[in-house]
Amino acid sequence: MTVNEAKLMEFVHRFVGDLGATMAAGGIVIGDRLGLYRALADSPALPEELAARTRTSARYVEEWLRGQAAGGYVEYDPASGRYSLTPEQAFALTDPDGPIFAPGAFQLALGALRAEPRITEAFRTGAGLGWDRHDDDVFAGCERFFRPGYRAHLVAEWLPALDGAEERLHAGVRVADVGCGHGASTVLMARAYPKSVFTGSDPHHGSIDQARKRAADAGLDGRAGFEVAGAQSFGGGPYDLVTTFDALHDMGDPLGAARHVRSQLTPDGIWMIVEPAAGASVADNLNPVGRVYYSFSAFLCVPNALSQDGGWSLGAQAGEEPVGRLARDAGFTRFRRVAETPFNIVYEARP
Repeated sequence: MTVNEAKLMEFVHRFVGDLGATMAAGGIVIGDRLGLYRALADSPALPEELAARTRTSARYVEEWLRGQAAGGYVEYDPASGRYSLTPEQAFALTDPDGPIFAPGAFQLALGALRAEPRITEAFRTGAGLGWDRHDDDVFAGCERFFRPGYRAHLVAEWLPALDGAEERLHAGVRVADVGCGHGASTVLMARAYPKSVFTGSDPHHGSIDQARKRAADAGLDGRAGFEVAGAQSFGGGPYDLVTTFDALHDMGDPLGAARHVRSQLTPDGIWMIVEPAAGASVADNLNPVGRVYYSFSAFLCVPNALSQDGGWSLGAQAGEEPVGRLARDAGFTRFRRVAETPFNIVYEARP
């Protein structure tokens, strides 16, 4: 074997960067859970000062700060020995309700990786691994990962992009949010459209318990209800709008789900499908966003789909063509892309 030394070193640099990022994920979650980022955002600090603010061990905090500075997540001033956050770092690391919240993504990643022994075995056998068998950080991290994008775009851009939907929501309609998880999307919509009634559904009991708590805390009792049900069995229709957020590709029977959505819609109803951003081919997705989604998909999306009846496993990078084909095969006559972000594409399907 002939090895090009320059190409080898290029690969080694990539490997070292990935190894550092992998270990840094734990530090980012620790920084979030212990309030280290939030305390550092208040003002620059020496390690012992930050430890005093957060009631943590100075020696641990010192090592944490050094690693964070090496990774570019905090700043270090050699003259004073103090560490700080830039406004941009604080923006992405301290506000779980902001448009970008990095710790939620790393919480999801660490939770997913805890299933590695079972996923390794699934690679050997081809068996699935259900969503409910993952660590609790998967469920909490998933909400914290996706919610910032929903807060930034759902009410302001995505729903208005659906033909006539916003006017109907303000007037008062019935909406089903299928695969709602902890109910972040359901609660956002219910807050924005007080005359409409929303029903979220998800097959995961623990997520529905959290969704009910979220709605109660938001004062939405009576306008945002939740049920434990799969996408092929949720009830309560007919609905004027059905939504699925980053969920269709996780299903073992997405065609059955699409047909059931069609059966639960009014004759002029709308199905809004939000899916991960993806190009039309594998080559189109060989980029940083595609890497994130393919990696999550191997641990979460494909195993979950293979654990269900149906025989499908679209994966997180399915793209527009398979989603449109599902909609048409389910009896929808109109399908179009209506909005997109770097992380999501939004589709509209109508009977």
